[in-house]
Amino acid sequence: MNWGTKLVIGMVCFMTMIIVYAVLMMRSDKDALVDNDYYEKGINYNLEYRKKSHVREDRAAPKVELRNDSLVVTFARAASGQLRMIRTADKRLDQQYEISTDTARVFKVPVLQKARGLWKVQLDWTSMGRPYLYEKEVMLP
Repeated sequence: MNWGTKLVIGMVCFMTMIIVYAVLMMRSDKDALVDNDYYEKGINYNLEYRKKSHVREDRAAPKVELRNDSLVVTFARAASGQLRMIRTADKRLDQQYEISTDTARVFKVPVLQKARGLWKVQLDWTSMGRPYLYEKEVMLP
């Protein structure tokens, strides 16, 4: 077999690979890296940025820590809002909790039954009429 034949075989194999990848890409239903509501998130980005800056300005970052079988969130002031636990590896495991703290300013989430690994904790709350947004990654053992 001479070099010309080998060159043609190599080019045919490469073109076949590209065509197979293109067909597989077109058949996939959706891209896992793109949110379904990306347009709304883009519009609301300024609101999220403002909420995050309120946390810095007011030094209101909550303390998020693992204690025994619970994720304990301690706020600087009484708060009400939402806590989202986002599993980056599997969207089906995402959970949302309603936050309402009393004078102790503590909110607990049981984590014993949750999957081990990296979770993103997103806190969206209001305290004294001012909105806040805080995110932290937590590793569950």
